[in-house]
Formats: sequence, structure tokens, C-alpha cells
Amino acid sequence: MKIILLGMLLYVTTCSGLSISKINSEMDRLENEIDTNIFLYMTATGRWLPSTIYKYADFKTSLNVMATEGVAGKKFYIGEDVTNGHIYGLVNIAAFLAQSMKETIKYDACDENSWDAVGGKYPLSNACGQLGQSYQDYHCSEAEKHMECPVDPNMSITAVTHAKWYGAPAPLFCEPKTDEQPHSGFWDNSYQCNKGWANPPETCDVYEGQKAGKFDQSRPYASNTGRTDVEGCCWWGRGVIQTTGVCNFGKLNYYLGARAAKEGRYSKYWSVDFCRDPEQICSSSEYKELKWISGMFYWMESVQSYDRGGWRYTVELARFVESGMQGTSFIDAVSGIVNRGCHNPPCGTGAVDGGHERSQNFKKVLDTMFAGRPPDVSSPMSSSNFQSPTKPSSPSKPTPSSLSPANQTQTHLSLIVTAVALSMLIISGD
Repeated sequence: MKIILLGMLLYVTTCSGLSISKINSEMDRLENEIDTNIFLYMTATGRWLPSTIYKYADFKTSLNVMATEGVAGKKFYIGEDVTNGHIYGLVNIAAFLAQSMKETIKYDACDENSWDAVGGKYPLSNACGQLGQSYQDYHCSEAEKHMECPVDPNMSITAVTHAKWYGAPAPLFCEPKTDEQPHSGFWDNSYQCNKGWANPPETCDVYEGQKAGKFDQSRPYASNTGRTDVEGCCWWGRGVIQTTGVCNFGKLNYYLGARAAKEGRYSKYWSVDFCRDPEQICSSSEYKELKWISGMFYWMESVQSYDRGGWRYTVELARFVESGMQGTSFIDAVSGIVNRGCHNPPCGTGAVDGGHERSQNFKKVLDTMFAGRPPDVSSPMSSSNFQSPTKPSSPSKPTPSSLSPANQTQTHLSLIVTAVALSMLIISGD
């Protein structure tokens, strides 16, 4: 038995993929540049400043968890264990960061902002879903339905981050209906609340730094979804790519959180119940990486595994890297997947929001990673930083160092056979 395990270990150590240490080494040298030039948010006056929420240290912690431990057999892709294989991983990271910069980092927000106005007002029921969506109805498939969070009408949660422009709506919140407050109203962003001259004086005190606006609960005010309450509406977007809905939070809890621990499975965050308190993604001081963990989980589930209509993410990533990282078609397709659910929008929900900005973010991250000179992985180069893989002399005889993420499987299977055969040979000679 020990000899069999040794043989299988040959396969495991050969095919374990790129070591996280290589990516850490490449990314660590960019830490200051990332924190001061990539993770930026725009102030109300139009200035760009380093984010107060998103930091490289937390990103790195998250990456090390998701690239080595992963979730449900899936891991955040960091490249291949071949010459220059880490470049594929860096480009995957760049694509992820490009979307994150647009989705949340530029707003210095972890929680979803209330932004979907109706008649010039901001319905408080935006917490239930914006743009006609209902987050508590984002159910899992039948095969995964057992993972989703139950909707508890008695939950009361208030977001910890929100927009900061003049008169910006207060943080989203959910709470049960009561006899005293059977409906939800709206946020009036035009109301002038700083009235020191009034009798009695009036101040803006709903949130820190408030300059204008107030709650108006005098009458029901429907969102674009038609909701006039916030009961059970605790599933708004959180984290760097806005994890949303009872299915996604339920999966986090099932694989990484309190439910996994309760049911006897390994749990990285056993004390975090993503169903009872999804706000811990944004509020936890113990696990600051959770805002990144949730986004990487989405990336692994919905982007890295994307394969529709002849467009497969892993294939297109390899093609982009091996063709010199030219053009925007790759990142435009990725932006479509993240923002609209398909690689070729419009697809039901409309055109991509901020497509050009996302592609510019991608270019900015790539330029930071590769000093504005994408490494050539299709032919040998003299750069001391990156060595390109050796291409096979014959297409029928690929060497391991020539394989991209799109064609690794056959080699992995061969290594399995080799490992098992070695084990059997050792056994027969024992």
C-alpha cells in the first residue's frame, strides 16, 4: 500500500499546478503600486485616492486561500506548472481586478449602493433588488437548492458602506414589517438637512459625513421591482464583485462557513454564518479577506468555468496570452459575463455597463504587471523576468513546457497512467 501511495504521489507532485509562491513573488513586488495606483476610489470632488477598504494584504490572503484550498474542488486559477506558466495566472488576476475596480473599488464600497432612482427618489426597498431584480428569489438550481439560505423575515441588518456623494442615499437595510411601520418609503436626496439657523437647528445625522438628504417613511414608495417593504431583503450585493442572493450566500456558508462546520465538513471560516449575517463579508475585522473571498468564489463559479456558445474562458485566456495580449475582445467578453451574464451582450439584460472603463482597467493592471511590455510566450525571448515556453517542433509531439491551459488534460492523464504503472512495477519487483 505504501508503494502504491508513493506512485500516486509522483502524479500529485507533478500535476499540482503552479506553486502559489511564484505568483506571490510576482505580486509582492507590486504591492505599493497596487495599493497606491490600482486600488483607487473617486471622491465626490473627482479626485482619485487609495481605497480605505481594499488593500493588497487582504487580497493576497484571499488569493492564497482560494488558489491552494479552493471551494468544492474549484480553485482560483494562477497558471500552469510550465515555463512561463505563471503568466496565464497573472492575466487571470488582471481580468479579475479589472472588474473589481469597476464594480466596487472605484466607489470605495463593500456593500451595494442604493442607486436605482424612481421619480427622482431612492426607494428604501432597493435593498430587495435594483433594476427590476429580486435578490431573495435568486435561487440555486434543483441540484444545489439544498445549499441556499432560507429567507428569514425577522432579520435586521444595515450595510456598513454606502455612496458618499452630496445627498447620497443612506446604507441599505432590511427589517421586518411592524404595525408602526408596515411599509418602506424613500430617501430624499434633495432635502437640505444642515440648517444651523433654523429653530430648532437641524443637522444631517443619518450617517457620518452626510451633507444632505433624509428618510421619508410617510407613505409606501415602490422600487422598480414593485416592493414597498424591506422584510427579508438582506441579500444585496457585498464584496469586491458584489455577491448577491440567497443561492450565492448559501454556497459560501455550505462550503466555507458555519454550515460546513455544523455538518462536519472542513470549514475555513467556521465562525462565520453567511446566512444569518451575510454582512460579515463587509464588517468582519477578523477576516478582512472575506470581501475578496466572496468575489473570487464568484469568479471560480461563473467566469473560470464559463463555456457557452463556442466561447470558453480557459481557451480564450490562453489565446489572449499566446497572441501577445492584443486587443480588447477578450476582456470585453469577460466584462459581458460579469455584468450581463454572457460573453456577447446585449443578452436579455442589455449592454455592458462601463465596458470601456473595464477594458482600460485591464490594460492598466497588465501594464503594471509587465511594465507595459507583455512577455512573448510564443517564442524565446531575452527578458530575465519572463522566459517563454518552448514550442513543440511537431504538433503531434507536444512537450509539457509547450502546453497552455487549453490542452493540459491529455498530459495529466498520461502522468496518471505513468504513476500507476510505476507503482505496479515496484510492487511486482518487491
